[in-house]
Amino acid sequence: MDIVAFVTFLIQNMVSDRDAVRVKQFDDEDFITIEVLVDKEDMGKIIGKNGATANSIRTLIQTVAYVHQMKKVKINFDSF
Repeated sequence: MDIVAFVTFLIQNMVSDRDAVRVKQFDDEDFITIEVLVDKEDMGKIIGKNGATANSIRTLIQTVAYVHQMKKVKINFDSF
C-alpha cells in the first residue's frame, strides 16, 4: 500500500487548492513520518474545530498502516 498516495488523496479532497498539496514520507527505523503541506488558507479545513479533523485523519492513517502491517505512522501538518 502506498501510504503517501492515500494521504494525498484524502487531503486533496478536503482543500480548495488541490495543486498546492505536498505530501512527503520520511522513514525511520521505528516509524514513518508523513509531512503534509497545504496552502495556509486551507489549513483550517485540515485542522478542524479543536483539531478534530486532524485527529481523525491521524486515526484513519494509523488504522490503514496497522491493517497493512506497516510501521507506526506519524503525521505532521504545516502550511506555506
